Amino acid sequence: MKKDKALVLITVAALLGGALGCGFSSQMLLATPTPTAPPPTPTPAPPQTPVAVEQPANDLEAQVGAVYRQAGSAVVNITSVTYAYDFFFNPVPQEGTGSGFVYDDEGHIVTNYHVIEDAEELSVTLADGDTYSAEVVGEDPTNDLAVIRIDAEDLPQAVPLGDSDVLNVGQFVVAIGNPFGLERTLTAGVISSLGRVIKGPENNFIGEVIQTDAAINPGNSGGPLLDLKGRVIGVNSQIVSPSQANAGVGFAVPANTVRRVVPELIARGRYPHPWLGIEPISLTPDRARVFREAGMNVPVDRGVLVLQTVRGGPADQAGIRGGDRAVQIGRYRVPLGGDIITEVDGEPIDDYQDLTVYLETQTRVGDAVEVTFVRDGEEQTVTVTLEERPA
Repeated sequence: MKKDKALVLITVAALLGGALGCGFSSQMLLATPTPTAPPPTPTPAPPQTPVAVEQPANDLEAQVGAVYRQAGSAVVNITSVTYAYDFFFNPVPQEGTGSGFVYDDEGHIVTNYHVIEDAEELSVTLADGDTYSAEVVGEDPTNDLAVIRIDAEDLPQAVPLGDSDVLNVGQFVVAIGNPFGLERTLTAGVISSLGRVIKGPENNFIGEVIQTDAAINPGNSGGPLLDLKGRVIGVNSQIVSPSQANAGVGFAVPANTVRRVVPELIARGRYPHPWLGIEPISLTPDRARVFREAGMNVPVDRGVLVLQTVRGGPADQAGIRGGDRAVQIGRYRVPLGGDIITEVDGEPIDDYQDLTVYLETQTRVGDAVEVTFVRDGEEQTVTVTLEERPA
């Protein structure tokens, strides 16, 4: 009887399983484990093909990259610290940053004067990240140049100086610096113009300046402007921008000024500037008209009027004269009757800017120059031996 019941139960279960779409096998009924298959033998991975290095698209791209590899490690980040005081007379450090480049294997670094101006602490960070304290070796505010020095071993190779007298407008250039603290940033462009004149830190004129559209921003000051052979052709110094960021008009102090000034800064800590020993004022057509109305014989509309000479100075010794009478012109009393300088060494002098730029870029202390001037309507020429401008 029991066997009959068991057979009925198995039959009912089979029928239900078929109705539900399930199957019962002997394995399922006996709960017999399924044997585990052996793991498959791993297949060796195919050898990987080396990733090809992207080649420069053209010769210009290759040259720009080569300049960065050649000169980039010699560009340094300069941090200056000055101290201000709060309401309670507590010292508050204020940091500034700029750029510079290794000038020689003795640790001398060239930068702008305004980068290190009034700094009480200076530090230099090299391309490998090492930071060193720096000392000021020499300063020349007139040309916005300075030399500092670090005591470090295994310095990057110095960047060679090029010849800024043989540059051409349209020539490709590269600027490397630390704009906004972004170390060793490269930008590229062309020379936009040559022979520009800009105002220096002393409100003086810096001549023969290179204009470029290579992006120059705060922090680039003091870094090198390079040609495509990796030579320094200028020291990035100023920009023209209403927003204080790059607007495509940047200026660099030319390499030949660096070549003339930096050795003197290293040797004596300053640069001796040539000096005529006069107090000048630029002559313009409007001023010439006013001076004529005041009774002065002014046969020219351009030049430099000598208001007075420094007693015993170069111009005074050469016989150049200043004004012999003072005339009230508007709110000012102006010495009139002095000589009007129109040429130096045969180069036309239209205003005080021309005179300054010529003396700074073409002469040195001790040089004898031929100064042509107009006195009482007549032209004369004398030889003046330039002396060093007093501090």
